[in-house]
Amino acid sequence: MTRTYVKSVDVGTFPAVRRAFQVTRCNQCDDAPCVTACPTAAMFRRPDGIVDFDKSVCIGCKACIAACPYDAIFINPRDHSAEKCNFCAHRVDGGLQPACVVVCPTEAIVVGDLDDPSSKVAQLVNRNPVAVRRPEKQTKPKLFYKGAHQATLDPLAARRPPGDLFAWATQPNGPQEVGAGHPGGGNSSAAALLSYDVSHKAPWDWRVGAYTWTKSIAVGAYLVAILLAVFGGMPWAGPIVIWIAPLVSVAFLALTGAILIWDLEHPERFLLIFLRPQKRSWLVKGAFIIAGYGLLLALHLLASLAHRPGLHHYLALAAVPLAILTAVYTGYLFAQAKARDLWQNPLLPPHLFVQALVCGSAILIPFALAFAFDDTVVGNLVWVLSASALVHLLFVLGEFTLAHPTAHARLAAQTLTRGTYAGWFWASVGLLVVAVFAPWLGLVAAGAALVGIFLYEHAYVQAGQSVPLA
Repeated sequence: MTRTYVKSVDVGTFPAVRRAFQVTRCNQCDDAPCVTACPTAAMFRRPDGIVDFDKSVCIGCKACIAACPYDAIFINPRDHSAEKCNFCAHRVDGGLQPACVVVCPTEAIVVGDLDDPSSKVAQLVNRNPVAVRRPEKQTKPKLFYKGAHQATLDPLAARRPPGDLFAWATQPNGPQEVGAGHPGGGNSSAAALLSYDVSHKAPWDWRVGAYTWTKSIAVGAYLVAILLAVFGGMPWAGPIVIWIAPLVSVAFLALTGAILIWDLEHPERFLLIFLRPQKRSWLVKGAFIIAGYGLLLALHLLASLAHRPGLHHYLALAAVPLAILTAVYTGYLFAQAKARDLWQNPLLPPHLFVQALVCGSAILIPFALAFAFDDTVVGNLVWVLSASALVHLLFVLGEFTLAHPTAHARLAAQTLTRGTYAGWFWASVGLLVVAVFAPWLGLVAAGAALVGIFLYEHAYVQAGQSVPLA
C-alpha cells in the first residue's frame, strides 16, 4: 500500500559519496494509460487534470497496474480495489493543498496551476532545468523533478541488491552487485546503488497465462476444423465439424471466462464490463468479442441439434472472423500495458493466431484417433500441428534473437531465456520441437504441443512483468 514514497540511491564512490532522494508517486498524466486500460472507467481524468479513481466500480482486473509506466498503482488489500495518489483531490476541492505539501518541512514539494504563468510551480518548471520519469512513454506527465539525479529517475540506472529492498541495516550480507541478466542490472552504473525502494510485484499471476492458453484451445479447435473442412481436408458432415470442435470450443471458452472472472479482485462486479464499458479498453473489446464468438458457437450446436448441417457454412462466415479476433485481441490488450516493453511487439497478434492453430490441432488429434477416422483426417491434423508448431518456434526465434528497442524489453527477454523463467521457456521449446519433428507420435506429440504452449505463455507473461518500473 504505497500512494507515495521516497526512493534513495547511493551515488558516487568512496570517499565522494552522497545519497540522492526522489519522491515517487502518480504522475497525473495528461495521456494516462491507466485511464485507457480501465474497462469500467474506474480510473478517470478530471477536468482539472487530476487522475482520480472510483472504487465503487473497480472490478480489480489490475489492467491499470499493468499499464502504468511508473508503478504508481496498487490493489488495497482491505477493499481489493485499485488505489494510488490522487493529488488529495478531496483537499483540492476544498481549497487546500495535498497533505504531503503541507507536512514537508523544507518545501521540497511544490504544487500549483501549470497553466497560470504567475504561479510558483509554473515559474519553477519554465525557468529551471526539470526532468520527468520515462519520457519515452509519451504519457505527458505533470510531475517534474528539479535537480534530481538520473540514478533515481531511471529505474535501471542503479545496481539492485537481492531480496527485499530496504536500507542496508536490514541486509544481512550487505549490498551485492546484481549481474546484467537480473532485472535492474543491465543498465546499472558502478557508482549508483539502490539503498531504499519498495519491492516490485507483478500484477498478473499465472492465471493470465492460463487464460491465453485456454482461449487458444477454444479458438483453435473450431478454427482448425472449419478451415480443414473449407479446403477439403475434413468432411463438413463429419462429427468433428458437427459436434466435437464446437463442444470443445464452448467448454474451453467457458473455462476462459471462469479464469478471467476468478482473476478479478471483485468477481461479483464482472458484469460492469458490459453494463458500463469504457470503450477504449481492449479488455472491454475482448469481452464483447468473446461473447459474440460464444453466441455463434451456440448457434452452430443448435444447427447440429436441428439436423441442419447446411447452416454451418453460413455460420462459419461470421464465426471464423470472430474466432480470429478472439485469438489475437490479447496482443492489443498486452500492448495497452505500456509499462511492459516486452509486450510492445507488433508480431504478438499473429503469434497468438499461430498458437491457436497449434492448440486446436493438438486438442482434435485425440478425438480423431478415438473415433477411428480415416488416415487422411488424422494426417491433416498432424500436418497442421507440425507446421503451426514450426511457425511458432520461428516467431520465438525471431523475437529473442533480434535486438530489443529498449533496456526494459532486453532485460525481460533475458529473464525469460536466461533468468527466472528460463526453465519454463526451454522446456516449452523442447516440447514444441517434438511436435514439429516427431508428429508421427500422435497423442504424445499433441500432448507435448499443448503443454509446451502452456509453459511458454506462463513464462512470457511473467517475464514481461519482471522488470522494476520505479
